[in-house]
Order: sequence, then structure tokens, then C-alpha cells
Amino acid sequence: MSASAHIRFVLVGTQHPGNIGAAARAMKTMGLSRLVLVAPENPLDDVAFRRSAGAEDVLGDAPVFGALAEAVADCRLVLGCTARARRVQLEELLPEVAGQRAVAKAGEPAEVAFVFGRERTGLTNDELQLCHAAVHIPSDPGFSSLNLAAAVQVLAYEVRMAALESPRGAPLAAADQPPGQDDTPASHSQIEGLFGQLGDTLDQIDFHKGRAPESAMRKLRRLFMKAELSEQEVRLLRGILSDAQRMARLAAQRHD
Repeated sequence: MSASAHIRFVLVGTQHPGNIGAAARAMKTMGLSRLVLVAPENPLDDVAFRRSAGAEDVLGDAPVFGALAEAVADCRLVLGCTARARRVQLEELLPEVAGQRAVAKAGEPAEVAFVFGRERTGLTNDELQLCHAAVHIPSDPGFSSLNLAAAVQVLAYEVRMAALESPRGAPLAAADQPPGQDDTPASHSQIEGLFGQLGDTLDQIDFHKGRAPESAMRKLRRLFMKAELSEQEVRLLRGILSDAQRMARLAAQRHD
């Protein structure tokens, strides 16, 4: 199975079904077929299928999820395609670098997602928090608006070029695996479970001391996202958090 088979393009909150069809066409021209929809405002219609121009199979096979976290739950690399990041500080990648990184990760093999937001407003800050890095297409600042399907075409092209030009998309042989990397990498949903428990634990131990928790959690997210934790490491960290929560409950009981 090629590395490209592990790469999905996720469209979030798309307003116009025709744009979904055009995105499917853009993907298929570059040999990509895994389209995923998250809470589209309107269902696929005749316009969507007409604008797919032969990529009806890509549209027909596209699963629909209610939330982005569900759509990328099994992914180990999530790249959010956005204008310059606002409040969420993420590593920013040019499309070429993003394509190379995606193909390399997919070749391990691992599941990879490119995420595209709404036509008018893009991805929300909460959705960007679910991404490991942001992809920025360096369009002309004087006319920076880029159609959804055009953005999909740019990233699909870079994925195809990376797959054609580099052997990095090929899986590593067992003997070539770096030492210490035998553990199964944690999935996106497992990492999100860790973040949820971490947030609860920080609240229980009064870590924030009345301050808004968002800033600390953003920094902790970036820290753990960069670490590429394994399942075993997530279990270890969650065990530590469970003990911290238990001690916090005991302390609260003694003060009652």
C-alpha cells in the first residue's frame, strides 16, 4: 500500500456542496481518494457531483463526522491548512514541506490528515488546537483569498510530488527502525484523552490559581504534540495523573 493511501483530506463545515465536488476532483487528479467531511452545512447534491467531474467515487466514499476530533481520532499527524495562525501558536509549514512531512509519516505507516476549514472563516481556534502544525499557502497579501478547492489542489499537488520524488514515503524495514521506537505510537484520540485528564487534574490541584487555564493548556498541548508519545508513554502519564487526582481528592476530604 502506498503512503498516499494513509493520507486523508478533511473538509470542516463546508458551506457550498459544489466546493466539495471541486475538492474531490482536485484530489483525484493527484492520485488521492480519501475525502472526509465534518459537519457540512448542506448535504451533497447534483452540483457537487457535477463539479467533481469524474471523481464521483471520491464523493460517494466520503464519510461524514459530527466533529473534527472524531474525523482524526486515529491520526498521528494532523496538519491544519489556514491563514497565519491567530491565537493558537503552531509550527507553520510551507506546502512543499507539509507534503514531504505527510508522505514521510504516512510511509511509517501512520494515518495523516490535512484539515481545511470553512470558506468564509476557516478553522476555529479549538479546531486548530487539534493540529500538530499549520500549513500556510503564501498567496499575495494584496489578494490572499484562496478558494477551498484551489487550496486542496495546492496541497494535493505537493503530496503527489513528495510521493513521486522521495523514497521517504516507503515504510522502514524493521532493522532500520531507530532504537527506542518500537512502541506503538499513540493515536490522536489517545492524546486527546490525555489532554482531557491533564486539564481536569490541573483544575483539581488548583494549578491555575484563578488564572484562565487556556494559555497553560495551549503550551502543554504544543509540548506533548511535539513529543510524539507512544501508547505506553500515554498510559504512564495518565497513571501519574490518576494518582495526582486521587491525592487531590484525599486532600479535599481532609479539609471537609
